[in-house]
Amino acid sequence: METQSQKRINDLIQILKKTDKVHLKEAAKLLAVSEMTIRRDLNNIPTSLTVLGGYIVSEARYQATQYFVSDQQDKQVNEKLHIAKLASKLVYANDTVFFDCGTTIPFIIDAIDDEITFTAICYSLNAFLALQNKPNCKTILCGGYYQVNNAIFTSIGQHCQLNSICPNKAFISAAGVDISRGVTCYHFDELDMKLQAMKQSDLRILIADHTKFNQVKPALISELTLFNQIITDKAPTKEFISFFNNHNIKLMY
Repeated sequence: METQSQKRINDLIQILKKTDKVHLKEAAKLLAVSEMTIRRDLNNIPTSLTVLGGYIVSEARYQATQYFVSDQQDKQVNEKLHIAKLASKLVYANDTVFFDCGTTIPFIIDAIDDEITFTAICYSLNAFLALQNKPNCKTILCGGYYQVNNAIFTSIGQHCQLNSICPNKAFISAAGVDISRGVTCYHFDELDMKLQAMKQSDLRILIADHTKFNQVKPALISELTLFNQIITDKAPTKEFISFFNNHNIKLMY
């Protein structure tokens, strides 16, 4: 017997036979359920569909984004939604904001009020797709060579669009946050853009859910003290809280 969840999945499959993608918000309206319900359906039921940059797509058409699609996009969804709600409130009218490539970033972009006029700089496919749904956003995509493993664009040669921009805020994602060993990520090819954005931004905001604390990954982004603010989904240990207080790093959770 077909469950309600399976019926929704089958309905989405039929929708995607007519188009290459459908936005999560639109799908929720068509199926008369919440966006979270659809995410849970996709996460709990074996299917070829997934969420990428705020859109429901067929994995067969987007195999190049396998890192986001299968490994990270639907993990810690509740945590990402909580972080997104907090982070989105930091984007104000006329801001120029750098968005990193982590899978929490599209959640943040989706949560930004559509009425806010701002400029966004990005270098990842998932952030770029999410920004297309912001009617009052000017989007600058830093282009170059497309990296299959993490769906980012890396500059060919010395020129990069970010060279000519001074963001007033940068949302930087991380896979590891450790007091002694600093902030880290999986991929070395992300480091240049992360570091340049941090260098040129007035406010450096670290995005990391609670599972990233006391973790160390291969690529070192920076020391924790280089960040002005950290947004997570729950209170870290007393050791982290003391460190943040001692170094004047604002903590939001």
